[in-house]
Amino acid sequence: MTPSRTSTSQQLSDTELELTLRLSESQVFFDFDNTITAFDVLDGIIERFSVNRDWIAYEEAWKKGKIGSRQCLEGQLRSIRVERPQLHAFLETVSIDASFSRLLALLHRFGVRPVIVSDSFSQIIRYILEYNSISGVPIYANSLRMQGNRLVPSFPHAGAECPRCGHCKTTTLAGADFAGKRAIYVGDGLSDLCPARRSDLVFAKRGCSLHRQLLETGGNYQPFDDLSDIYLFFKEFTDERNTLSTYGPNAVTAV
Repeated sequence: MTPSRTSTSQQLSDTELELTLRLSESQVFFDFDNTITAFDVLDGIIERFSVNRDWIAYEEAWKKGKIGSRQCLEGQLRSIRVERPQLHAFLETVSIDASFSRLLALLHRFGVRPVIVSDSFSQIIRYILEYNSISGVPIYANSLRMQGNRLVPSFPHAGAECPRCGHCKTTTLAGADFAGKRAIYVGDGLSDLCPARRSDLVFAKRGCSLHRQLLETGGNYQPFDDLSDIYLFFKEFTDERNTLSTYGPNAVTAV
């Protein structure tokens, strides 16, 4: 279902959308888990390969705001025991949203090179993308190495001023590589709230944490169920722009 363009207290008006949807002047940021994928892959790894139930206490503490995602991830990964072939076999079961490839193609046609910003791990994300024949998408995420059958995390994109998140997505969005561009953000979870609040246009997955938070705070967003909604959303506006640029604002076309 295509996201509604009805103007409400939470959604952008058509005028605001026209101002933000100059794709050639925009940078599109995608969350990964449960946005590009159908479920939270990292949660799946933790549940599948943890040797005890300690990860649940970390998860609950994070959800209640008692700890940040970095402390949560460090604690949860200490319980994992997995060999590389086992991990790869699990990652090969992860499917990518069927519309992600055509959405990338549409954005590339307008000179936009989307990036992935995630509080998961770049090695996991890259393996899944390559297994699904997707390459060339820059990834900003935490890092991971295997030490025997253990997963050891590191956090190259942690924020200097705010230590809560493993990856400070807000700092990434503000980086020199994206200076001067409008930020379009696509996400679903709690780690997406800060960067979403600093973006010009936000797509929030319907019913998920980001959507619920923006509903409560009155933030502007466009809801989506899967990436086909976003593809159709962009295609509608780019098709309208192409028609106007070719025929003029008063053009009448056959239907």
